[in-house]
Amino acid sequence: MTVSELPPTKDEIDPKNSPNELTHDVVFGEITEDGPNYRNVGFVGTIILMMKTQIGLGVLSIPTALDTLGIVPGVICLCVIACICTWSNYIIGTFKLNHREVYGIDDAGALMFGPTGRGVLSVAFCLYWVFVSGSGILGVSIGFNAVSSHGACTAVFSAVAAILGFTLSSVRTLGRITWLAWVGLPCILTAVMIVTVAVGIQDRPAAAPKADEPWVSDYKIIGHPSFTEAITAVCSLVFAFSGTPGFFAIVSEMRDPRKYTPALLVCQAGVTAIYIVIGCVVYYYCGSYVSSPALGSAGGDVKKICYGFALPGLIVTTTICSHIPAKYIFVHILRGSRHLNSNSVTHWVTWLSCTSGIAIVAYLIASSVPVFDSLVSLIGALLGTLMCFQPMGCMWLYDNWAKGRKSSRYWIPMVCWSVFVVLIGCFITVAGTYGSIVGIIDSYRESGGSAAFSCADNSNST
Repeated sequence: MTVSELPPTKDEIDPKNSPNELTHDVVFGEITEDGPNYRNVGFVGTIILMMKTQIGLGVLSIPTALDTLGIVPGVICLCVIACICTWSNYIIGTFKLNHREVYGIDDAGALMFGPTGRGVLSVAFCLYWVFVSGSGILGVSIGFNAVSSHGACTAVFSAVAAILGFTLSSVRTLGRITWLAWVGLPCILTAVMIVTVAVGIQDRPAAAPKADEPWVSDYKIIGHPSFTEAITAVCSLVFAFSGTPGFFAIVSEMRDPRKYTPALLVCQAGVTAIYIVIGCVVYYYCGSYVSSPALGSAGGDVKKICYGFALPGLIVTTTICSHIPAKYIFVHILRGSRHLNSNSVTHWVTWLSCTSGIAIVAYLIASSVPVFDSLVSLIGALLGTLMCFQPMGCMWLYDNWAKGRKSSRYWIPMVCWSVFVVLIGCFITVAGTYGSIVGIIDSYRESGGSAAFSCADNSNST
């Protein structure tokens, strides 16, 4: 079977075999009927996977970020981050076409900076996705608590979420996981639309004080946060778009990577529009009483309905965010070996060890930092920008620096833009990590240090 629509190079086709029976991929090696087809994601599937890597946990923190920054500064920051991340995502596609041997961000780091670049970016990549998987487990535990009215210990719900994530993420190819994204994306969108409509028709949000007089939202056009509060909110917005590092794996498993850019533009336009509409409407009606995650803002039975719809989407988010780092580790362990594309015992033991290891570590993270906003902002600051900003600026410079200003009239502006992306990413990383850590310390002080591995209901945060 032919798994790539790209014109084959002399290194991609084994002359001893018919193209209809065997294709050689630079990353995955020989792909045959006897093993998993790693190049089987179509155009529409690509859009759905891209959107699902982003729409999930991030959208649930946007109203809270707008509460900190104010609607106008918040939307401006959201649009700026969307533009930077869209450009970064575009660079991933062009870099992959220019360097077919690249599978992950660490391969790009190795091309640009040698073994040091590979080491730093590979560790950051794995940590990032494990932390995102942890936030997914935390989101699922919140959903279980909300639907069941805290029917069991939160630590138990987190363990159930980790087991579900491990089981579903053990499906070996993104092509076979695409159907989960088709389920998860409509579910999470339905949930956020329900809460958006509900807060608009209710007389007050669930967390607002009860009184006889009509309630008026205290939303802010322009907020006045402290520096740490502002940078923490910005990091939450970065997290909302930080599916970027997963796009390396998606383009690597596309049947035709040349369709990557059109798929990306559809994805980013849809994601940005959804974020702006939902974030603004929910915050406008809830004001400072918006819940975190936002699905709890309407309260009561609506809260249960929202989380009932959202749970499949949150589980799929956990699945994809566990699958990507597990696949990354798996490919790097068996790359160049016959076991990568076979159904051997070594293949399955290695694969299941990767998925189970990711699930265990993610569970520990979710239980250790059980405050949704704090975990989201920490991921966005410490690892999100390092995965979405700095490497992509360097990737453009790597491919285009030697061409010089004579190659294009846009060369100098693009150099300036690439350097800007690197510098702003470094600033957010340092400042945002500081702000997020301060927020986590404050939350532990409020709980008396008893937040980790707690049985308490975590679905009533505001």
